[in-house]
Amino acid sequence: MFKHAQLESVKAWISHPSHAAMPLHARIQRAIRQLIVDGALGPGKPLPASRTLAKSLSVSRDTVEAAYAQLHAEGFIDRRVGSGTFVAEMMEFSPGQRLSRRDAVARNQPPKLSKRGAAIFRSGGVREMMVPQPFAHGVPEIRTFPLRLWERLERQVRKEASAPTLFHGDPQGTEPLRRAIADYVNLERGARATADRVLILTSSQQAMSLCANILLDPGDRIFIEDPAYYGARKAFDAAGLECLPVRVDRQGIVVDQIIAEQRKAKAVSLTPSHQFPTGATLSLDRRLALIDWASKHQAWIIEDDYDSEFHYAGKPTACMQGLDPHDRTVYIGTFTKSLFPGLRIGYVVLPPQLVKPMTVARTLLDGHSAPMPQLTLARFMEGGHFGAYVRTMRGIYAERRDVLVDLVQKHLSDFAEPRVPIGGLQMPCLLTGNLSERTAIDAGRRVGIELLGLSALYATSDTRAGFLMGFAAYTPTEIEHSVKKLVNAFRAVSKP
Repeated sequence: MFKHAQLESVKAWISHPSHAAMPLHARIQRAIRQLIVDGALGPGKPLPASRTLAKSLSVSRDTVEAAYAQLHAEGFIDRRVGSGTFVAEMMEFSPGQRLSRRDAVARNQPPKLSKRGAAIFRSGGVREMMVPQPFAHGVPEIRTFPLRLWERLERQVRKEASAPTLFHGDPQGTEPLRRAIADYVNLERGARATADRVLILTSSQQAMSLCANILLDPGDRIFIEDPAYYGARKAFDAAGLECLPVRVDRQGIVVDQIIAEQRKAKAVSLTPSHQFPTGATLSLDRRLALIDWASKHQAWIIEDDYDSEFHYAGKPTACMQGLDPHDRTVYIGTFTKSLFPGLRIGYVVLPPQLVKPMTVARTLLDGHSAPMPQLTLARFMEGGHFGAYVRTMRGIYAERRDVLVDLVQKHLSDFAEPRVPIGGLQMPCLLTGNLSERTAIDAGRRVGIELLGLSALYATSDTRAGFLMGFAAYTPTEIEHSVKKLVNAFRAVSKP
């Protein structure tokens, strides 16, 4: 028979909310099994008769019989005709197997990780908001996405491709999508791409992690912009690289600092078309100087072209990859911001010699990207829908940017000054009053507004206090409402 404490333990286990999805007999079986594993029920100890336990738990006898049958099948209990049910004699756990007080304490201690694992854990990872709230940065508008058109194209793919889309896909990506991407970046971004140089990935973050681990060794140096995208720095730190921050001005990364640097670096990571977070565009002379530097030093250029589709003043500058005759540039793109985050499709255009090594490396991470969304996206691009959608959203985003600029200048001028971007999905604002960055961010969060602080994006002490305000995912009405909430929050914490 169970002691009172053991019976109460079983009742608590089966009624716990986290176990609600399990069938009742499985919950009873798991609860008794845990008592055995923990040593609370030792070898040879009798268990209650199924009828008795069923009455104690207010369940049917069949439910308890099903739990006992599973425990017997797993070898935890013996059932003897005419004698009853007992914990199996072989269930003798050594002191080392039982959970000791020392084990219990150890469970609450930080895990012993590898150096790389510890670095990844310390970084905090890259977290995206499940349901973004104003003014979360880098979030596109998804409410206007032509979902019915997408679903129709998906049905066409499913009908025509049928069963093959259910198998493993090509680790490099489906050929139709690689071809569509090559055509797109050649036409719109001035790239030099072919389908066999494109590798489909889940995101630009995965691309940066691949570059960090495949192109460089732990301890190698890499130049990064200062300030820089936090996901890039975290990827490089996790790979054990030494990041050398390089100042950014109105013309982008200061290439002269790279050329003059005595410490040898094997790569540079940058966002030349729309620098994150300042919004600066790298000038042509600096692009050419950087390409020349990479060629002379046999270094790599990691070009993150994360939101170049959304440029609001003239045509965007051609990507660096298209200007590089030496094939030292890895070009990274993503559909997370141009279409919708849940698509999880990014890509890299690689130098020919890197295609096979990078493709093999990605098979160790996640094997391949799902064929169905790849083929649907390929059809979306081939039919001209992608270009039309981007053109439409470019106009919508430009309007929303202008609305945000006007509202910030009108309502937040006592606290912050906007830096109007020529492209992208967010606007940097520099704090001008006596409100600290931390106070501003916390005040916004208390009223349901999300701001990304600028100072955390700097590696050096030469920081600018401020925050990023995403505008793409929010209507003019939503932007106005949120700005007014934000100014009231700022005023509340700035009162003497």
